[in-house]
Amino acid sequence: MNYIFISPNFPKTYEHFASELKKAGVRVLGIGDQPFESLSDELKSSLTEYCFVSDMNRVDWMINTISYLLSKYGQIDFIESNNEYWLKNDATYREWFNVPNGMRPSDLEVRQKKSTMKKFFKRAGVKTARYIIVSSLKKSIEFTKEVGFPVFAKPDAGVGASHTFKIKNIEELKKFHELELREPYIMEEYLDGYITSFDGITDAKSKVAMCFNETFPTPIAEIVSKNKDVYYYAKTKMNHDFFNMGCKVVKAFKLQQRCFHIEFFVLTKDKQGLGKKGDIVALEANLRSPGGNTSDLLNLTTNISYYKTYADVIVGNKVCPVYESNRIAVSVNRKKEFNYQHSNHEIEQLFGEHIVEHDSYPDAFRAAMGDEYYFAVFTNEKDMKTFVKFVHEKK
Repeated sequence: MNYIFISPNFPKTYEHFASELKKAGVRVLGIGDQPFESLSDELKSSLTEYCFVSDMNRVDWMINTISYLLSKYGQIDFIESNNEYWLKNDATYREWFNVPNGMRPSDLEVRQKKSTMKKFFKRAGVKTARYIIVSSLKKSIEFTKEVGFPVFAKPDAGVGASHTFKIKNIEELKKFHELELREPYIMEEYLDGYITSFDGITDAKSKVAMCFNETFPTPIAEIVSKNKDVYYYAKTKMNHDFFNMGCKVVKAFKLQQRCFHIEFFVLTKDKQGLGKKGDIVALEANLRSPGGNTSDLLNLTTNISYYKTYADVIVGNKVCPVYESNRIAVSVNRKKEFNYQHSNHEIEQLFGEHIVEHDSYPDAFRAAMGDEYYFAVFTNEKDMKTFVKFVHEKK
C-alpha cells in the first residue's frame, strides 16, 4: 500500500502517524517544504522516500512530484495531509491521479463550507444556528430583525478565528458591509455558550473506531479578540446521548478512514427560536485531526494509541472498541506578554507528577494558542481546574 503524506513534519506530532503507518506495513512517501536534513529521526526512519518541494502551493510542482512517486512505486492508495490548510489540494490530487480512497473536490466542497455542511447536521437530527450568505445590507438587516443582535460573520470556507466579526448593532453592520470582502461570508445568529467537540477516527464504513470529547471553555474568537488565556481539555468518557449524536453526524457526513473534529455549542442562555440553556447546537465539522498538537493531548486520555488506531483503520485491521478511562488531559497555555504569579519552576514543583509535557508553540500557532503550553493529566475535573487556575494566576 502506498500512502503519500503531504507535509508529514507539520505539526510535529504528525510524525507519529507516519511511524505507525510504517509499522502497519504501509509504504509512506512524504512531500514537504522542509529539507530532509531538518526532519526528526523518527520521521526520517518512517518514510520510504521524501520529496522536498519549496513551495507546496504550486499545484503544478506537486503534481510533477506525485507523478514521479507514482512512476517509481505504482498505484497510490492514499493522499492525505490531515491538515486543514491542504485539504482542498489533497482532494485535487486524488482526483488527478484517480486515488481510490478519500474525498474528491466535489465531496469536500459541500462538507467544508459552513453553509452547506448544515444540511449534513440536519440529516443527523442536530440543530444549527440560523444563517444567511452575506450579499446585501438590506438582507442582513432583515436577518437581524429575525434573530436579533449580535450576529457573527465569518468566511464560509475559512477556519479559525481570523477575519471574523461579532456585530452588535446596526452601525457596526453598516461598517461591515463597507468592507471589501475577498471571499464569501456567512452570517449567523450569535450564540452564548461554550464549545465542546466530538473527535476521533472513523473506519471505512463510517463507524467510529475511537472517539474523544474536548471542551473549550473560552471560544477561540474571544481568545484572539480579547487576548485571553487559553485552556482546553479532553476525555474519553462522555454523555451517552452526546456519543450517539456524534456517531450520527459522522455517518451523515459519510466520513471514511479519516480523523475528524466536530464542534458543537452548548448554550449557556436560552435562545428564542433555537433552543434552551444546555441544548447542543452544531457549529462545524472539521475533516481532519484537531489542530496543532492536540492529537497528542487526545493520546494522553487512553492507553490505546490514537496514531496506531489511525494506521489500523487505513490498512483495514480490526480495531479495539471505543475505550473509556478516567483520565482528563488538559492543555494550559501561557502568553509571554502576561505577568504570571507563578514561575515554571513553581508549577513543575507543585504539579510535576501530573505534567506530561511543557514546551513552546511554533510561530504559526501563537496568535490563537499562546507562546507556551503545559499538558497534564488528572482523574477529576476539580484537580484539573486547580491546576489551570494556578498556571494562569496573574500578579
